[in-house]
Amino acid sequence: HAAPMFVIELIYKVPLPDIDAHMSAHVAYLKKYYAAGNFLVSGRKIPRDGGIILAVGKTRGQIEKIVAEDPFYRHHLAEFRIIEFRASQRASDIQHRIENG
Repeated sequence: HAAPMFVIELIYKVPLPDIDAHMSAHVAYLKKYYAAGNFLVSGRKIPRDGGIILAVGKTRGQIEKIVAEDPFYRHHLAEFRIIEFRASQRASDIQHRIENG
């Protein structure tokens, strides 16, 4: 069966200049977990009051540990909401759809 999937919602608690001051560290964190195979898609919410990460993991606990490493979490810049779901369907051309709308 498929691994559990997670929507991680970030809700900023501080002004955007404070977010931007930690953005390079946040991007390095994202790259770490893309490389590890956990993060699938990520980006800013519109309007820009937070972000979304779509992730896969073995357990919710594993994802909670990963979230705890985010500089936005460690510096109390954002609240995090983790929604677990079981993916039952997906588009066969998901990459094309993401790139072309």
